[in-house]
Amino acid sequence: MATDVRGTARSGAPGGGTTPAPPMLLAPPVRPRTLLSRALSIPLVLGLTVFLPLLVAVQPGAGVHDAAYYVQIALTMYAGARLSAMILTSRRKLLQGSFWLFVYMAMGVAPLAQAVLGRVPTPVVGPRSDLTAAVALVLVGCAAFDVGALLARGRPGGSARAETRPALVHRRRLYLLVLLAFACSGLFIVKLGGPAVFFSSRQEIIAGIEEAGVSQADSQAGQAFLRGFGTVPALFALLVYSRWLVTSRRARRRPTVIAVFLALLALNGVVNNPISNPRYWFLTVMFALLFTAFPVSAAMYRSALSLGVVMALIVFPFSDRFRYDEKNYKPVETTSVLEPLAMKDYDQIGMFANTITFVESGARHRYGRQLAGSVLFAVPRSVWAGKPRDTGVMVGQWMGAVNTNLSSPIWAELWIDFGAVGMAGGMAVIGYAAARVDGRFARRGTRRAPPGSLISLVVPLVAGYSFILLRGPLLQASGRVAIALICVALVTTWRQDKGALLR
Repeated sequence: MATDVRGTARSGAPGGGTTPAPPMLLAPPVRPRTLLSRALSIPLVLGLTVFLPLLVAVQPGAGVHDAAYYVQIALTMYAGARLSAMILTSRRKLLQGSFWLFVYMAMGVAPLAQAVLGRVPTPVVGPRSDLTAAVALVLVGCAAFDVGALLARGRPGGSARAETRPALVHRRRLYLLVLLAFACSGLFIVKLGGPAVFFSSRQEIIAGIEEAGVSQADSQAGQAFLRGFGTVPALFALLVYSRWLVTSRRARRRPTVIAVFLALLALNGVVNNPISNPRYWFLTVMFALLFTAFPVSAAMYRSALSLGVVMALIVFPFSDRFRYDEKNYKPVETTSVLEPLAMKDYDQIGMFANTITFVESGARHRYGRQLAGSVLFAVPRSVWAGKPRDTGVMVGQWMGAVNTNLSSPIWAELWIDFGAVGMAGGMAVIGYAAARVDGRFARRGTRRAPPGSLISLVVPLVAGYSFILLRGPLLQASGRVAIALICVALVTTWRQDKGALLR
């Protein structure tokens, strides 16, 4: 009598009366990468959830240890636990991972450092109770996001038509997109006086836009359209060609495809470089390219989220070197490792508190008016006289701030329109949508997916741009969203014939 590989006894002759032995459970083989992942999981979770928040909390400072301080610690630890879960998940969750990376740094660690030092980049003009309410509402919104993501689990993956006929990139329309990218970026470069301006400072870029006559004191629409069309088509075309070369051996053998890719790479090196662009936009470019160039790499996904924490802590606070020219640049001088986090762009919690104070001072909730202004951003003020302003600008002007280019996180945008209940409901919807898209992306983002798979291009771009959408204001971020939608619509097809597909 012999035994098969499952440990079941079998008779040597037919018809034998031997009773099969119960199957023997064998341990699945363990890969070295799995062992490495398990070895790093506990330090990662403890580091993000416990050690880093406590390390910030024990630093010396003049901050007040009140209710806002302790709720901020709870928010930071909650976000750290959720970010750890995103990094260690078996499936790549690009949208959810980007969300929790933003929350952990911009709504967690940085505001905690500000609470410890007693210093904020933007003044909080209201009482401490409004700051406590803002932190608590952010925590409620994060919990609602998780509830929405939980509700999305177990839902069917979409209609049969959507699964069998995925949206793809049309090859000949892609060539039109490339022409559009070079035309728009070329106009952008010419308007600003040549490529050299893009390697000076962001202050020079703004001055060049003003000299070109496309920026007005009461409206930034011209500037937004020039910068949007000058950067977004070039980036999206580069993403398409990057995926095409990564996933198609035939494309890598075609000199024309390689030549266009290199030309797009050089073009993006001019219009989308980190010197002439805001930090959050360059973060969009970096994440979109990484997730597109490594379409199935779990290691790259985990590395991107982990390195995002390092960039937010170290690189972002000191990248103001590229914001100003030589005359106006002031080197960062600090006596504490936390000071850069209290001096720079992490004003989201404080601006949410100011938004609460603004509404409670008599401005009232807007009941969807701010959201309507973001959706209908392209309607000129000459047609819509009462068109709402950016939420950050509106609150900043009420505060009497000199610089009104202030953030308005998505929590504040939802709260000023719909109140606490509407904000929680909106965050639940966002969590549900993010989980659904992540699930579909995980099913489609395989090695067998065609080179022109549109979802494999759009999701990385949305994951990168989500940092800008979450930071706000929405009205300020809407222009590039609309331009990206135009680019996507231009190249989208559901045809399956060889003449239309990327091969």
